[in-house]
Amino acid sequence: METISILIADDMEAHRRRLERIIGSQGKLSLTASAKSGYEAVAFAAIKKPDIVLMDIEMESQMAGIKAAAEIHKIFPDTKIIMLTVHQDNNIVFAAFQSGIIDYLIKSAPKEEILEAIYSAANNQSPIRPIIAGKIREEFARIKKSEDHLTEFFKIIATLTPSELEVLKLLCSGLKRKEIAKERAVEIDTVKKQVTSLLKKFDRISTKEIVEEVNELKLFDMIKDIS
Repeated sequence: METISILIADDMEAHRRRLERIIGSQGKLSLTASAKSGYEAVAFAAIKKPDIVLMDIEMESQMAGIKAAAEIHKIFPDTKIIMLTVHQDNNIVFAAFQSGIIDYLIKSAPKEEILEAIYSAANNQSPIRPIIAGKIREEFARIKKSEDHLTEFFKIIATLTPSELEVLKLLCSGLKRKEIAKERAVEIDTVKKQVTSLLKKFDRISTKEIVEEVNELKLFDMIKDIS
């Protein structure tokens, strides 16, 4: 195996030094540069053209490493980027993989796991680690639940009368019952009856619940375009 050149990007000196010691313990690994920011990481990657980048996420900004990874991947798609971070938030993990990284480790990972990640990346292998596999399962479960909920709401919407649908659209736009009555030029009692019908069809106790669920499922834009 040829020597694997590595670029470290981390704003914490202690973390950089630890990674430098790990790299120095292996004859097949070579440290090409240490960057203190995402900006430096991109610059060093352009100049040094490393085989692998060990990238922190939060440096000069909260998402600096992800932005830097995306830039490096755009310019040098063959460069393997491994995230080494403290962040385990699902949104950050998925954003990191969308930037083109090949692996994602927690900074406290043992030396052996970091070395295994480096050699795997060098061999074009992208292991799905337990922490990532768990998050993928959670995301699929969330999507399935959202899809089921969306189907349920569409079935309900299909049963609404034109007047009820119009009232729902106005509720979702933030109008109160009196404002809806004025907007539609009808009696307040008429609006109240339509709201009661909406609550019954959606099986909810308040219009706030309906509006929140509609917005959460991103139905608002679809509903407001229905005439």
